[in-house]
Amino acid sequence: MPSLSDAASPDFAAARRNMVEGQLRPNNVTDSRILAAMGEIPRELFVPSTLVGVAYGDDEVPLVSGRFLMSPLVLARLMQAAEIGQGDHVLELAPATGYSTLVLAALSSSIVSVEPDALLHREAEKNSAAHAAGKVKVLAGAPVESCVSHAPFDVIFINGSVEFLPQILFDQLAEGGRLAVVVRSYGAARAAHVGQARLYRKIKGDISWIALFEAHASLAPGFAALRGFEF
Repeated sequence: MPSLSDAASPDFAAARRNMVEGQLRPNNVTDSRILAAMGEIPRELFVPSTLVGVAYGDDEVPLVSGRFLMSPLVLARLMQAAEIGQGDHVLELAPATGYSTLVLAALSSSIVSVEPDALLHREAEKNSAAHAAGKVKVLAGAPVESCVSHAPFDVIFINGSVEFLPQILFDQLAEGGRLAVVVRSYGAARAAHVGQARLYRKIKGDISWIALFEAHASLAPGFAALRGFEF
């Protein structure tokens, strides 16, 4: 990964401004807190050094182990839809290198992140400690099993798409809690359709959801459905 000194490069500062002004604002990202956080956090520190040149592009960035950094626009619009408050307790699943973790840290009071890949867990833990010390707890484990001991959560954010959502996640939502995610579906020929960003909400113990927008996001680890499963 690049060093902190690299983050001071005027080119990267300009790239952050261009991302905010060229990708986010024109596409209905209006939350000033999200715009400020993504305009300040050095995204180039969270991708391989060979890919810093595309860190601020409008697509996902490949990391390791088949994982990706979510595209800026999908990330921003999902977080905006979740209406994360300064006092919210957040569960983040599959943080990868921790870029999304730092954006969440700028919006909420506390975060528990669960990352299954050993290398990415170390990166997320290091980056969270360096930039959001005391606010984030990064755990190793399977995201689909979640983190019951730290529940309930006001918001659950899944950093990637899913083919199914286990009941255990909804059980960990507080009353009024929200879950933001991209749901992936398939046609009869098993060809992937465009994903659908959704917001789930828990009201009086019942779960309802609304469709937000079409979106692409790579599959989050542990959220692939068994063959023949229909979401």
